[in-house]
Amino acid sequence: MKDYQVNREAITEAFCREVYTIVQAVPVGSVTTYGDVACLLGKPQCSRMVGRVLKQVPKELHIPCHRVVNASGRLAPGWDEQRELLTNEGVLFRPNGTVDMKIFRWSYLDKKE
Repeated sequence: MKDYQVNREAITEAFCREVYTIVQAVPVGSVTTYGDVACLLGKPQCSRMVGRVLKQVPKELHIPCHRVVNASGRLAPGWDEQRELLTNEGVLFRPNGTVDMKIFRWSYLDKKE
């Protein structure tokens, strides 16, 4: 999923609100991916834009951004707290440090809560 053709100006307030709504739906103890969020928005080419939006979420909104990882289960680079937050929610990691996506990946269709 490449979003190199989508420019930064496409990150509108409406796009941000849609991203926030989806990420808020991810239940405790589950993760989703940037690509999954983009697909749910109907914009599968915008996974990197989702990442940019989540990197800039105002803290007062309390969006559980830590529940979003890349498609391989890797955590956001430079965000050491993310692993601790996920571990506190019961998310387990493989020996290579990635989230076990087969177990913890959330599907919007499952609506696990």
